Amino acid sequence: MSILNREQDGLFYAEQIRKKTVTPKELVEQAFQIIEKENPRLNAVIHTRKEQALREAEERDFSGKPFGGVPILLKGLGQSLAGEPSTSGANLLKDLVATQTSHFTQTLIDAGFIVIGQTNVPEFGFKNITEPELYGPSRNPWNPDYSPGGSSGGAAASVASGMVPISGASDGGGSIRIPASFTGLVGLKPTRGRTPIGPGSGRNWQGASISFALTKSIRDTAAMMDVLQTVQPAAAFQTPLFSEGYVNSLKKPTTKPFRIAYSLASPVLSEVSDEAKKAVLNTVDWLKTQGHTVVEKTPPIDGVDLMKSYYIMNSGETTAMMESIETTLQRKLTIDDMELVTWVLYNAGKTISAAAYSKTLNTWDRAAEVMAEFNEEFDLYLTPATADSAPKVGAPWQDEVMLERMRTITEVDSAAQQQVVWDMFDKSLPITPFGMQANLTGQPSISLPVHLTKEGLPLGVQFTAPKGKEDWLLAIGRDMEADGQFI
Repeated sequence: MSILNREQDGLFYAEQIRKKTVTPKELVEQAFQIIEKENPRLNAVIHTRKEQALREAEERDFSGKPFGGVPILLKGLGQSLAGEPSTSGANLLKDLVATQTSHFTQTLIDAGFIVIGQTNVPEFGFKNITEPELYGPSRNPWNPDYSPGGSSGGAAASVASGMVPISGASDGGGSIRIPASFTGLVGLKPTRGRTPIGPGSGRNWQGASISFALTKSIRDTAAMMDVLQTVQPAAAFQTPLFSEGYVNSLKKPTTKPFRIAYSLASPVLSEVSDEAKKAVLNTVDWLKTQGHTVVEKTPPIDGVDLMKSYYIMNSGETTAMMESIETTLQRKLTIDDMELVTWVLYNAGKTISAAAYSKTLNTWDRAAEVMAEFNEEFDLYLTPATADSAPKVGAPWQDEVMLERMRTITEVDSAAQQQVVWDMFDKSLPITPFGMQANLTGQPSISLPVHLTKEGLPLGVQFTAPKGKEDWLLAIGRDMEADGQFI
């Protein structure tokens, strides 16, 4: 039995405002009442702007806006609003205030949303759990002893607990789909280049990272796609607009059976829980009853090699970011300036050659070619969204031997440094090995909330589609939601 009221989604509240059965101010006040009640146990929200939000609720014109007057929280990483904190979950940036509003945030405001605050994130978004030293851990509304995941963990906890119907999120390696799986939400990562980026950047993590949202319902996900899809002339990656409109596409029944491949195997050769396998196999059974063709088959991609290429990119991008911070601060950064995971990535990136970095992008391109060929035979690819349900808050991910290797990373060569990077995620990666591939191939991918474990924790399944085919993912999600497959 779901703890979520999926009917009271963002579009529901927008309609209530249009009917004048509730005012934007009343909705904002209600959101803050829930935050005040739930946030002490969940630590989902790390900053609020109550006075400004209430003023906007009374003064802004919401007529004709798809989400006119609906409160929303922004992820506390990469979704800046001028005049508000921009900490990225990092002690190093704890006093930083945004000087400009991101194109993503402005698009949400233009759609009628009222920004009421920011959600918790791991430092710089580097973990699949949300336990930053700066703010402390976020907790899962289904059971506060467990994590809501990461890096959009605070966002997931805010929606699953009813603080807001929709929350801003982003996904650079599963960071929307992981918390969606752990908290029973709909989590879509759109096609590379689909949603706004910048200003000041033409690509995020070489296109691996993209901003979107966490929602309760498929129709909200579709409406958010309509709001956020864009073609930015300055962007490095662009995807043609879906002219039909995603909400409109949901009104049309599925006209043909999909050809669907599924896999129960972890791409990094780690264990997959029986519960995760059960979630997929139950979905396979349902798909067959709907007339879809379903075959067990895994695309021929070396998942370990692909994951290593992801870590090389991550290391290089972290070094570039930290060097920019050093320039701003006019001093060298030390181990005391950041969490240990960040320190490892920062230093590992210093020794990566331009040739090695370029080869990682070639690895991504080859994987994209494999998936394009795979999609000639199969429309969709089904896997677990995560290999298990949420881990407990405070779970130890590195032992003391590993922590010492991390602290002394500057004392070894580049190859050894990359081994340290791999080994420091040795315990956490196997829980969430399914997300990264779609980030690196650029494909859209969605986590759907279909399973509850024996312990009462959510667990999602993941569908991945060819580039530009979010409407296929939404169609499957709509049919599963309508047939009572969501928890």
